[in-house]
Amino acid sequence: MATIVEAPPQKGLATGAAAVTVVLWASSFVAIRHVGTEFSAGALALIRLGLGSVLLGAFLFLRPRREVPERRWPGKRDWPQLLACGLLWFGVYNLALNEAERRLDAGTAAMLVHIAPLLIALLAGLTLGEGFPRQVIIGSLVAFGGIVLIGASTSTGRAETWGVVLCVTAAASYAIGVVTQKPLLSRLPAAEVTWLACTIGAVVCLPFAPTLIDELGSASAGTIWWAVYLAVFPTALGFTTWAFALRRTSAGKMGATVYAVPVVAIALGWLFLGETPALLALAGGALCLAGVAISRRTRRIR
Repeated sequence: MATIVEAPPQKGLATGAAAVTVVLWASSFVAIRHVGTEFSAGALALIRLGLGSVLLGAFLFLRPRREVPERRWPGKRDWPQLLACGLLWFGVYNLALNEAERRLDAGTAAMLVHIAPLLIALLAGLTLGEGFPRQVIIGSLVAFGGIVLIGASTSTGRAETWGVVLCVTAAASYAIGVVTQKPLLSRLPAAEVTWLACTIGAVVCLPFAPTLIDELGSASAGTIWWAVYLAVFPTALGFTTWAFALRRTSAGKMGATVYAVPVVAIALGWLFLGETPALLALAGGALCLAGVAISRRTRRIR
């Protein structure tokens, strides 16, 4: 007699939210690469997180109370995890990634950052009691193989050492942020967790305010609009859809899902930045998508 495995409520909505997140986060690698020609890493992180915090706060607090009956202020036990999530995933991650993309092309950066899903699966198994489901582990390893192929065939043909170190730092911050966020979503609304973490990240970046003011004065209108895009879509919307999906599935499975991000990032970099992928990168992309499909499979009742 077979047992019933996890079948999260609103599975279709969670899958759709995860797909939206993948596309928006992939686009952020391309946008950061473009904006980084006129904004420094700290200034870009501040404008992205600051505007994102304002938008998320407006969404959360301007909605009629009857539409958000679950809204409440975090308790004392929530704050250590909120601070860790905001400091690491929103603050350190954005600073490290922005600086890394001044040295690496968008596809390479996306590939390196997405060692994070393996770290997420490991940390979630060890700290959240998710264990190590076979389909998640196999899918993650298959997708990671695709990431390696993509990395071996980047458009530049090389990766600057400091850029690689920064991407690995971003990946570690990302993984720890996800694992600290997951328990919060069982106690707090997704929108509230996202807004608070984004606000914490923005506060961390406040020392870069003078630099941002200087760079806004010389930046082109197009670059400023790309920075606004980063705040509105990959940040405010992308992190909200991520939290919505994460609340309805395991951290390990959601981590494996974002292996599709480098595939989309390479396609967008090809389209908008002229960073042409090699055939090996396309093969790696196919492996990534296969790994995601494996990781998201669930056993059915027999």
